[in-house]
Amino acid sequence: MLALRLTRGSHPLVLMRRLVLAAASAGVGFLLLCTLGYASGHPADASSSVLRLLWCAVPLAATVQFAVAVARTDPSTRPRPGLFAAGLGPVRLAALAAVSTAVSTTLGSMVALLFFLHLRGDLSGLPFDGGAAEFLGAGTSLPLAAVVVLLAVVPLAASAASGFAVRSRPVAPSEAQEAEAELAPAPAPTGLPWGVALTAAGLAVEAYASRGSAAGPLPLPGRLDSTPAAVLVGWVLTAVGLAMAGPGLTHLCGRLLQAVRPGAVRLLAGRVLMDEATRVGRPLGILCAVVSGVVAASVLYTGGPRPFGPLTALGAVLVIGCTTATLLTSALEARQARARTAGTLLRLGAPASALRSAAALRALVLLAIFVPLTWAVAELAALPLTE
Repeated sequence: MLALRLTRGSHPLVLMRRLVLAAASAGVGFLLLCTLGYASGHPADASSSVLRLLWCAVPLAATVQFAVAVARTDPSTRPRPGLFAAGLGPVRLAALAAVSTAVSTTLGSMVALLFFLHLRGDLSGLPFDGGAAEFLGAGTSLPLAAVVVLLAVVPLAASAASGFAVRSRPVAPSEAQEAEAELAPAPAPTGLPWGVALTAAGLAVEAYASRGSAAGPLPLPGRLDSTPAAVLVGWVLTAVGLAMAGPGLTHLCGRLLQAVRPGAVRLLAGRVLMDEATRVGRPLGILCAVVSGVVAASVLYTGGPRPFGPLTALGAVLVIGCTTATLLTSALEARQARARTAGTLLRLGAPASALRSAAALRALVLLAIFVPLTWAVAELAALPLTE
């Protein structure tokens, strides 16, 4: 009941984030149900059904990551002295975040079920009734237990991850600690060397795999249906490497901004990037990996015998949308974390234009570093597969 009351009284922007999470959950649930419908209609093609189910893990992971970001920025789960006095400590706040996430994702799963049954022809009276009946295995019975399990995957995974993220969130620093952290720069993240090594290893695996046999146990959609499974392993290594290297690259951007006799704006922008390297850098690295993968896949699909299908397009939209929304939500969380510092600077007489200039400078330097990196990784990933 407390979670529902807090949801009803939330800010419109908070409600919008939860609605986006519900929409993402609906998309993943629909993909899972489409896999079940295909398996019911094609019992002899079990390997293809398992492959479709495995590929649903990518949008599922992106949705869970977005759910964690939404839970961390939810004002109702932010630790405050008043909540502690009312008995809402870290454990209960984590439970509250898990329940709120479960409400949003369960709503999305219900919408996915209704839409799936409608396109399958089990529900009538609406436009496009039974529009995909043959593809979704209409006329065959669906196992009720399988439907329930598939629809519960997103709520369970998202609520568990959100509760753990809120439970392990560090306590907000006091004013004295915050003032001291403006004087002492944050330590550099240690994952940059490992991230670079994993990215290079992933690209090397892709290049080596493209020289081998064309047959593979994990064919990908479209023109990639003859790609060996080692290429998929290379893509995964590259994505993990970019996610690990993101915080280190963001911290490096902050150091570059403060080099060579910086002014006040450059000092402020660089110090903020160094302090927020982990919070913003990791989702930025993940977005870099996703965009590079999409660019590489689009190059391979161009002129292919089979274009993007509707489910492939839905999965791509879910992954890109969730990773982008996660980055924006993480940036909002970082802004909330430094709100007290910004207020202190304004009270000391710092012009508001300086804060806006510092924010614009941070965005420009991140774009200058990550956009060429994304393009280079995409070109190197697609090059072995196009030859």
